[in-house]
Amino acid sequence: MRAKPLDDTTTHEVIEMALSDDCRFESIRWLHGLGPDEVKALMKKELKPGSYRAWRRRVRRFTDRRETYK
Repeated sequence: MRAKPLDDTTTHEVIEMALSDDCRFESIRWLHGLGPDEVKALMKKELKPGSYRAWRRRVRRFTDRRETYK
């Protein structure tokens, strides 16, 4: 991940953005400097295992439908 750890407020904001269907990984990278792999690692660390799997399924499903999604 990043060299310096994220504070709680930033972590929660990144999680909220990642869970949003309207926000892309590019937006998270632009605002917080986290790439897709770093966002996935953060989500895996912070969410419950079932919630993380459900989020990944949803992101993959949207990706299959729209190439410009996450």
